[in-house]
Amino acid sequence: MTRAGHAALDEELKTLKSVERPAVIKAIAEAREHGDLSENAEYHAARERQSFVEGRIKELEAMLSLAEVIDPTRLSGAVKFGATVTLVDEDTDEERTYQIVGESEADIERGLLNVRSPLARALIGKDEGDSVDVRTPGGQKSYEVVAIRYI
Repeated sequence: MTRAGHAALDEELKTLKSVERPAVIKAIAEAREHGDLSENAEYHAARERQSFVEGRIKELEAMLSLAEVIDPTRLSGAVKFGATVTLVDEDTDEERTYQIVGESEADIERGLLNVRSPLARALIGKDEGDSVDVRTPGGQKSYEVVAIRYI
C-alpha cells in the first residue's frame, strides 16, 4: 500500500481505539442503567456497535501488520503500483486521472484505483502514448495513456 493509505488506516485505527471504543463502552453503561436488558433496544444497538468497532480494529491491525508500504516517489518508468496515470477515453475524449493503490485504500470517487481492478491490471506495464482496451461492465472501453507520474 502507499504511505498515504497506510497513514489513513493508522489514523482510523487510532480514532476507533481512542474515540469510538470509549463512546461505545459509555453507551452500554448508560443503557444498562435503564433496567431490563432483554427488551432494551439502546443496549442491543450499543452492543452491536461495539461488535462492529472491535471487528474493524482487528481488521485494521491485521492489515497494518502485513502491509508493505511503497513510496511511489522512488519509482519511475512504465505504469506500476503507486503510479498516477492520466487517461483519455478514446471514444469520448474525456480525461481522467487515477492513482493505482492497494485494495484497502481504493476509492474510485477520489481517483484511487484498486490494483486488482480490470483497468489497473490493463494499465500495468504500459507507457505514455500506449492504448489500453478494458472490458468493463458497461462494455469494451479504449483509453490512451497521456501521462504517468509518481508523486
